[in-house]
Amino acid sequence: MIYLGIDSGTQSVKAIALDLETGKILASGSAPHKMISGLPEGHLEQHPESWTTAADNAVRACLAGLGDAKSRVSGIGVSGQQHGLVVLDKDDNPVRPAKLWCDTSTVPQCEMITRELGGVEEIIALCGNAMLPGYTAPKILWIKQNEPRNYPKIRSILLPHDYLNFWLTGEKSMEYGDASGTALMDVRKREWSKDVMAVIDPDLPEKLPQPGSSKEPVGLLRESLRTAWGLSGTPLISAGGGDNMMGAIGTGNVASGIVTASLGTSGTLYAFSETPVIDPKGEVAAFCDSTDHWLPLVCTMNVTVATEQARNLFNWSHEQMEQAIANAPAGAGGLLFLPYLQGERTPNLPKARGALHGLTTANMTQGGIARSVMEGVTLGLAYGLERLKELGIAPAEIRMTGGGANSRVWRQICADIFGVPVVGLISNEGAALGAAIQAAWTHRRTERQTADLRELTGQLAPVDPATRCEPGPDQKVYADRLRAQTRVAAQLHAGGLL
Repeated sequence: MIYLGIDSGTQSVKAIALDLETGKILASGSAPHKMISGLPEGHLEQHPESWTTAADNAVRACLAGLGDAKSRVSGIGVSGQQHGLVVLDKDDNPVRPAKLWCDTSTVPQCEMITRELGGVEEIIALCGNAMLPGYTAPKILWIKQNEPRNYPKIRSILLPHDYLNFWLTGEKSMEYGDASGTALMDVRKREWSKDVMAVIDPDLPEKLPQPGSSKEPVGLLRESLRTAWGLSGTPLISAGGGDNMMGAIGTGNVASGIVTASLGTSGTLYAFSETPVIDPKGEVAAFCDSTDHWLPLVCTMNVTVATEQARNLFNWSHEQMEQAIANAPAGAGGLLFLPYLQGERTPNLPKARGALHGLTTANMTQGGIARSVMEGVTLGLAYGLERLKELGIAPAEIRMTGGGANSRVWRQICADIFGVPVVGLISNEGAALGAAIQAAWTHRRTERQTADLRELTGQLAPVDPATRCEPGPDQKVYADRLRAQTRVAAQLHAGGLL
């Protein structure tokens, strides 16, 4: 049997076809979509219709690559960028463009909700998470306060992957994993928080699907799409999930001791947990996963966006940058890069900007600056990893994914900074692979077949032993640099300079 995994990200949609029997990805397709240009600073939006158009093109390309084997497609799973707000009218058309996870225009709404509910500690007590600009809840209030003509038109609220599921099946649904990233859910009980909703809009529960188990399918593929794609059978559509939840499945992060580190445009660190992990400081996101467990997560907004900026600054190829960083000393000769080019989520500094600290005539070189950038974004993730450890997560192995995971130098820097062995995956499909595996898992369960997710991920998402890096002697250097970065950022922020 073959299962499709669709991953709808911020820049494109990708579709892969996974053969369950061999574990091979038989075909893939992708299609780009764009941000809406010309918006004010901090506003980041996309048209939901651009996702469905890109998904249609990506799936068609993938199925073309399968040829006659597309008759074996039995299920489809969808991964989507988290937190985005999709609002539909009475005819199920988008009322306005979707506000995205990276939209930071909602700081005033976060402050208002927090104040109305009695402070950060009270919000965490109610739903397990602090109210941050990236989450969905403040976006809803933003529309209510800033677009009085649009808000009354809203009849349904979905997340990006839910909207794609609706396009595929005609069913509106929301599963525990992605729903936990709205800041509207009590993640301990997996129920909507009536107190949080009441501050935004007492009628909000009527606009949201009731969150349900991530193990249950959404439905079957619409007949119109089945015909358009030339499929002989009608595939089942699994619940899918947010990109981090699907990334966890796609990296085999479905058991205690494994942590996933994603080095993409933004960065994430997340771990499997049998029980809710609530951070009283609100720095670790207390998410549910898409297996009906929990996924404590740290997100930073500046990873390859920063390293690519440095690479382009010096007009290097990836190979040239790799060599220059390898030739520079660990710790970049005392040069410290604060990677807050787009504001930051962890720590919560949405209006912060980046900085180079500690420049000297010795370290102000191309290699020194480039290494400080790579180290700075990794130290930002390490700040979150330390917080995860304080909350009881004990990482034995960190599995790397995302574009940055392809760099041997970066993997070694990660091992040294994290103080934990790191390893890449045979497949770097991440969230798309996770979506396909979840579809296979769900289909086998509905067919009453044996469906152990840990066994499935072991077979379908194996690690690549050749990429393994063990922590080396530079651990002490980086422990000092982590303390220095944390201290400098705090001091600059306290002085109004960050």
